[in-house]
Amino acid sequence: MKRETLFLKVAVFLIGTPVLGLCLFGLPWLAKDAAESGSEMAYIIYGILAVMYVSAIPFYIGLYQAFRLLNYIDKNNAFSERSVKALKTIRNCALAISLVYVAGMPFFYMLAEKDDAPGLIVIGMMFIFASLVIAVFAAVLQKLLKNAIEIKSENDLTV
Repeated sequence: MKRETLFLKVAVFLIGTPVLGLCLFGLPWLAKDAAESGSEMAYIIYGILAVMYVSAIPFYIGLYQAFRLLNYIDKNNAFSERSVKALKTIRNCALAISLVYVAGMPFFYMLAEKDDAPGLIVIGMMFIFASLVIAVFAAVLQKLLKNAIEIKSENDLTV
């Protein structure tokens, strides 16, 4: 089991690294480019950048909780209340990301109108639905884990 969780820990790290690079280098470059262009679209781009920066906070909280959950699995504590709490936090973070992007959809719409690129709205909606899928998946896992813990505690009391 250690190999599988190590692989997943590396995957969590590899998921977080490009987002960190985007936040440190890509988004400031976009903001600088928008400021230098001097167009009226700069304020729309600033709104989208703000949405992306705000969504990075629950993203990294969720990644940290996923890393902690993998540590619980490594230590054979997968069926514990801490695991349920980690899944609940992951679910809440995914919901928060969805809500941030729902709130930011007007910026995507305005940019799509100005640029005449309706595909931008689809990109914004992709973030919403991807994080909603993760939230639902975490909620289902949380409920299953909670039920398994209850069954395990009943069996421990029976024996």
